[in-house]
Amino acid sequence: MGTTRVNFRIPDELVERADIAAKITHKNRTEIVIEALRSYLNEIEDEDAFNEAIVELYLEDEINFDVLKTFIGRQDAEAVRASKAVLDQGDDLADELAGL
Repeated sequence: MGTTRVNFRIPDELVERADIAAKITHKNRTEIVIEALRSYLNEIEDEDAFNEAIVELYLEDEINFDVLKTFIGRQDAEAVRASKAVLDQGDDLADELAGL
């Protein structure tokens, strides 16, 4: 798993708290931020509304199948992909019929 260097601003108060947590836990600031972000993402990804939004992004072609699979799992992603194929075929058929 690779890493990417990012640059963003964090309120001073949160930096201070992260630094204290890092000192107490013998970790560095980066490890504290990674753990906090990972925890937040794990929590939000368990919410139904989040998963529904991920599926919507896939159906609207804003994310690819691999991203969908990462969030909702292979089996559910395969089901969504199959449903999307059926929906796309229905749209194509409706367009053909409208042209008659």
